[in-house]
Amino acid sequence: MPDDAVAREHGAAGASAAAARAAEEESAFSHPPVDPDATASYGDHPDQVIDFYAPQGPVPLPDDASVPLVVVLHGGAWRAPYDRRHITPFAAFLARRGFAVANVEYRRGEDDPTVAGRWPDTFDDVAAALDALPALAAAHLPQADPRRMVVTGHSAGGHLALWVSARHLLPADAPWFLARPAPLRGVVALAPIADFTVAEKLDVCSGAARQLLGGEGKFAERQPYADPALLLPTGIATTLVQGRADTVVPEIVAESYADAAAKAGEVVGVTLLADVGHFPLIDPVADACAVVAEEIAQLAW
Repeated sequence: MPDDAVAREHGAAGASAAAARAAEEESAFSHPPVDPDATASYGDHPDQVIDFYAPQGPVPLPDDASVPLVVVLHGGAWRAPYDRRHITPFAAFLARRGFAVANVEYRRGEDDPTVAGRWPDTFDDVAAALDALPALAAAHLPQADPRRMVVTGHSAGGHLALWVSARHLLPADAPWFLARPAPLRGVVALAPIADFTVAEKLDVCSGAARQLLGGEGKFAERQPYADPALLLPTGIATTLVQGRADTVVPEIVAESYADAAAKAGEVVGVTLLADVGHFPLIDPVADACAVVAEEIAQLAW
């Protein structure tokens, strides 16, 4: 095939892939936000809140029944413009599957909307939210069983889901350190930014991991406190769900985490979805979202 024909073919394929990505993102963000059944604060800052969604299974629960509690950590590269509202349709979708759901907000980038995260505030918040959840759920979502808690998160939220399951492996001087593993039934991380070294090499989300840790000068110093790939083995059942066509957080990031887990003696499940990009994992009308719900159910029940 002549070089110009090859170039045209590659160009057409690239345009088609870009169009598919755009369509996936448009679909995921086309759903109106879903108001929660209750909201509770776990701190004084306006972002330190948790939305609760009551289970809405096809059969009403008996008064003394309880269901697993799914904790949702939203993505958005830890940047301020992306708050929990964009993932409320996913939270409501899980509630319709019969789960009790807690959708956690946390502090993200501050004055500059292009800068990812705040150190240490983002980590302070997620740790505090998880620590407060059992009591808050008991008060606001009595159907929830905190003994059957599964944490899920998408993209940057997937990173946070992996991180909260590894707090007992943090350096002992970390303010978020736990003396024993968190009482989680499991983690389902969706296209997670799971390995900061690989994410940095690929410039995932325009250097979001580097920004989260405070910039180039702080990255190496803070990485042992924040990078899930360095905090293994957790001893907590973990599954990664990854679209093979994801160009936002490419497949290799999840695979690198799974490889690191294997080297540490831990088996991490990896569910790879063909022809799926970044956003269908949280899009209630996408087949990939149903797969996510099944992965959560396998750990939760």
